[in-house]
Amino acid sequence: MQSVFALATPPAKSAICVFRVSGQGCHNQLAKIINNKHFEVGRFHVREFFSKSGLVDKAGLVVFKGPNSYTGEDSFEVYAHGSLGIMSSFVDLFKSVGFDEAAGGEFTKRAFLNNKISLNEAESLGDLIDSVDEQGVLLSTNSLFGGLSKKVLGFANNIDSLRVSVEAEIDFSDEGEDYMDNSIVEEINNLINNFSSFISGCINKKMLGEKNKVLLVGPVNSGKSSVFNRLLGFERAIVSNVPGTTRDLIGSELFYESSVFSIKDSAGIRKTNDVVENVGIGLSLSEIENSDLVIGIFEGSGKSLVKNFRDLAKDTFFISVQNKIDIHSSEKDFFDCCVSAKTGDGFDKLKDLILSSFNKSSKKEDYNFLVKDRHEVLFKGVLKSLRSAEAGLVNKDSLELVAEDLKFARSYLDELVGKKFSDSLLGDIFKNYCIGK
Repeated sequence: MQSVFALATPPAKSAICVFRVSGQGCHNQLAKIINNKHFEVGRFHVREFFSKSGLVDKAGLVVFKGPNSYTGEDSFEVYAHGSLGIMSSFVDLFKSVGFDEAAGGEFTKRAFLNNKISLNEAESLGDLIDSVDEQGVLLSTNSLFGGLSKKVLGFANNIDSLRVSVEAEIDFSDEGEDYMDNSIVEEINNLINNFSSFISGCINKKMLGEKNKVLLVGPVNSGKSSVFNRLLGFERAIVSNVPGTTRDLIGSELFYESSVFSIKDSAGIRKTNDVVENVGIGLSLSEIENSDLVIGIFEGSGKSLVKNFRDLAKDTFFISVQNKIDIHSSEKDFFDCCVSAKTGDGFDKLKDLILSSFNKSSKKEDYNFLVKDRHEVLFKGVLKSLRSAEAGLVNKDSLELVAEDLKFARSYLDELVGKKFSDSLLGDIFKNYCIGK
């Protein structure tokens, strides 16, 4: 393949920038642009890089020899100073010796085509880069570093074993040899159950990517917007003593202890003749149903008032919070948490309560692998084919049909890891990768 290059770090001023180059003949071209032509594979060198205009930079250099590289090809990486001018100069330098600019995901695509990683592992790498919390990292790495591939290979071997028995019975039954017995139905049934259990340990990326939704509610002037701003750490919502200041839903993201939450401030709920304010109150009430956690912000106890808001939350997790403890005595026996949005007292406990609420309600820790829609479609195909094979044996249908069902089941697994694929599929997978990966 033609040698390609890409900047593997963001195109912004930084301490260093990293360029990757891969492709047949790239080492020969490298020798044309460094002062010391000698380099050893797998060692870190410091070399001066020259263009026709003169010295570009004195930079780090690591050289890889295929197939023992990320892409499986001859390749090298350059660790240069991170100025925009140096980045631009290296782009011109690489182009001058015939290297092409790489498309997004080009290096990982070459790694797949050169059998360095499976297709689902290539997809997992993209998921790892996109991950925003610890759970996403763990699920992505489980797939990236071979866990999912090993599981799939194990099921593929089980299907192959069943196919051997069925096809041997088809080919040699007239010779008086028995290659399968009634236990094969039980074997397929066990395989179906095991595969179903495996699927239950997978979670779709779209589901994992949904951030937990937190909604702040309460009566007017209870300090919801101040609590909202304090949680975020900056002034996102307008704060005022005038009742009804917040008239629309205001949203932002809260990152806390490797977890990301979508948090919204809502209009204070009260009876009012203001048409615009009433619209905001209506939005607040409707948003409760779409939230995973509702936090009620109150200034004082008022048991009936707190109960009314708790009832509005219905089956959604609800946390009652007393605000303004800097001017009122805290009522710890009544509220789940007591805080002061002005001083920040109690906010560590409030954040812990938010986190623990989702830990109690979330089952994401029960999952082992992160998958996509493509994988789920293939999983369904495997199960459908296995169940058809089982039904065929129970109903004493033609063994040729049973063998064909098992062949289809195995084919779906081959497609999952990329033993069979289409060019359009590769385009869909790698088009969203960042440049340099």
